[in-house]
Amino acid sequence: MCGRYTLVTFREQLAEEFDLYEFESFESRYNIAPTQRVPIVRAGEGSGDRELAMFKWGLIPHWAKDPANGNRMINARAETAAEKPAFRSALRRQRCLVPCSGFFEWKALDAVSGRGKGSTKQPYYILRSDERVFALAGLWDRWQSPDGENVGSFTILTTEPNELMRGLHNRMPVIIPREGYALWLDHRMQDIERLAHLLVPWAPDGWVAYPVGTRVNNPAFDDPSCIQAVE
Repeated sequence: MCGRYTLVTFREQLAEEFDLYEFESFESRYNIAPTQRVPIVRAGEGSGDRELAMFKWGLIPHWAKDPANGNRMINARAETAAEKPAFRSALRRQRCLVPCSGFFEWKALDAVSGRGKGSTKQPYYILRSDERVFALAGLWDRWQSPDGENVGSFTILTTEPNELMRGLHNRMPVIIPREGYALWLDHRMQDIERLAHLLVPWAPDGWVAYPVGTRVNNPAFDDPSCIQAVE
C-alpha cells in the first residue's frame, strides 16, 4: 500500500526530470494524503506533450454514481488492475506519472520491540539516497457530476516489496524508471503485456529508509518535521 508521500523539489529539477515546459508553481508537500489535489504528469489530451495537472488522489471511475468511491481507490494492485472494472480502461489509455520525493510506510512495533500487536506503528520514510524526485506509476480518470462539474482523479499502482521494503510492508508503490516514462505515458500503447516489465519491484540499491515521528500520522501536519529522522 502507498498511503502517504511527499513532493519536495525545485521547479527546475521537476522540469528536467519530466521534460516539462510551462506549468504552475506549487508549494512543497511533506505529507500528501488521499483525497488531496496534487500534481501528476500525463500526456496532454490534445497535443500529446507532457503536462502537469492537479488531480485528486483517489480514482473516481468515469462511470461511478458516487464520487465517494474514490476515497477507497487510492491504490491499485499492478497484478490485477487489468481485470478490475475501475482500472482496466485507465491502464490501457490513461496512465500517468506521480512526481514523488519519498513515501511513507508503517511498521508494527511488535515486530520491532516485541511489545504486542496493539502498539502504535512506527512510520518510516523511504527515498532515493541522492534525494532526487522520482515517479510513481499512476492511472487517471475524469468523472462528471450531474451538475456538470469535472473531477480529475488518480490512483497509485502497487507491487510486491523489494528487499528494502519487505521488512516494513508487504506492498510497495510501482516506481517507473526515467527511461520508461515515454512508454508509460504513450496512450497509443494499449498492449498491457508490453508494459509488464515496468510493473515490478524497484531494485533497492540507491534507496534509504529511516524512522520518522508520528506527526505524519495526522494529515493536518504538512511541514519538514514530517520527514525528520528519529531514534
